[in-house]
Amino acid sequence: MPNFSDRVERISISGIREVFEAAGDDAINLGLGQPDFPTPDHARRAAVDAIETGKADAYTENKGTRSLREAVAEKHRADQGVDLDPADVIATAGGSEALHIALEAHVDAGDEVLIPDPGFVSYDALTKLTGAEPVPVPLRDDLTIDPAAIEAAITDDTAAFVVNSPGNPTGAVSSEADVREFARIADEHDVLCVSDEVYEYTVFDGDHYSPIEFAETDSVVVVNSASKLFSMTGWRLGWVYGSGERVDRMLRVHQYAQACASAPAQYAAEAALRGDRGVVDEMTASFERRRDLLLDGFDEIGIDCPTPQGAFYAMPRVPDGFVDECLDRGVIVVPGEAFGENGRGHARISYATDESELREALDVMADAYEATK
Repeated sequence: MPNFSDRVERISISGIREVFEAAGDDAINLGLGQPDFPTPDHARRAAVDAIETGKADAYTENKGTRSLREAVAEKHRADQGVDLDPADVIATAGGSEALHIALEAHVDAGDEVLIPDPGFVSYDALTKLTGAEPVPVPLRDDLTIDPAAIEAAITDDTAAFVVNSPGNPTGAVSSEADVREFARIADEHDVLCVSDEVYEYTVFDGDHYSPIEFAETDSVVVVNSASKLFSMTGWRLGWVYGSGERVDRMLRVHQYAQACASAPAQYAAEAALRGDRGVVDEMTASFERRRDLLLDGFDEIGIDCPTPQGAFYAMPRVPDGFVDECLDRGVIVVPGEAFGENGRGHARISYATDESELREALDVMADAYEATK
């Protein structure tokens, strides 16, 4: 039988999926990172119109439709003050492909990529698929990314470092001072900063900042997506942007891996970007209420949890066996070690579910905690 590549043998199925498969069909799912809001009507209608009029029948430009890229550029000019040329945007199959092509275009086999630990599962796997070595960088006690720890981990082999704010799995939001440091580190050390900003609009405390606002060179590439901004996970439409030279190299990967993002999804995302943003405010307010409900419940149980400032995740510190006890009782939570060795002793909770289920899940977590503390 033909052998498998070393790259693919270095990765495995996500630990998140393993938890899902172990749970019953009627379990309360606090493991899924997906907003429980419908896609905005105007975004859906734009996709239907594109299909019915035949605009979605053909390939778009490799980078995506000009009008979508103009909408992305307008969004980032308004939100970050970035003078973004639509030519420097690539529409991708979700933020996942954006991350993939960013790393493929900039990282060689044998290089090192610094990733937050705990951090989103794809950072480790996508780094390994390039043939490079992921280097986990521990977070602070409050689960924010520490610029000093990133700078201390840089070696001659470091090609890039990944930052993520608001963060998955932590819900942490980096301060303006830290984000300025990310930009300085990338500039001064001549390493690429890959900034994953897919939860940008879901910030409860403070504000969102991007390293590209402060970088003095072309040292930052930004990944974003309609998935979490507008509750469009199934549409698989993201984007990546940076300098023209960096976009040119990422496009070389994208055009062979994907050709172009889904045409109907591009029209839907454009409408979401240009249309009424009321759903964004509604989602953020709802997630903040759920966060507070969850934290109040943890406090009553006695579970210690750093306060999430954004996204819709919490990462409480839990005793050994807690995750299994929850699964046995019909509540899906994800073990912290699925996100890196420094996640051990934590669990990731997604509170993107309705409040009645959260209350029921908290009762179950109280029992699981009592059984394992």
